[in-house]
Amino acid sequence: MDMRLKQRWISLYVENQVGVLSKISGLFSGKSYNLDSLTVGTTADPTVSRMTISTFSDEETFEQIKKQLNRMVEVIKVMDFTNSSIYMQEILYVKVKKCTREDKEELFQIAQTFGARVVDYGRDSVLLQFVQKATKNDAVIKLMKEEFQTLEVVRGGSVGIEAINMADR
Repeated sequence: MDMRLKQRWISLYVENQVGVLSKISGLFSGKSYNLDSLTVGTTADPTVSRMTISTFSDEETFEQIKKQLNRMVEVIKVMDFTNSSIYMQEILYVKVKKCTREDKEELFQIAQTFGARVVDYGRDSVLLQFVQKATKNDAVIKLMKEEFQTLEVVRGGSVGIEAINMADR
């Protein structure tokens, strides 16, 4: 991997309209920029949505991405979170199927260790929910792939918000 490439984070406020997500993702694909993660949700104002985007790029490409996003009519504000103090979490669901009693005991231990919730439970399956940093979710997936045969994994993408500056208090 190119050593100049670095994970970078952008948060956008955009107009909450049909087609905006398509235009933003189209900008990335049209310019051959890779989206690592993209999440979208409405804000307290129902006419505005907030996007959190992660990409791996060099500094020059990242500056170009920000400039192109700022030129889009539907984009209200672009915030670069790459070097900011932020709170960032990702949701991860892992369903383990064909569990034995011992597997279930181990899954409950994993849930307790990683602060996960058991959100569903069946005779031979367990569904765990993790809300933590993406790197920690990577570690959970790696561990569970090594320990269990039948997994279903769903990741929701990271969302982030700037930390409150202690000097402002």
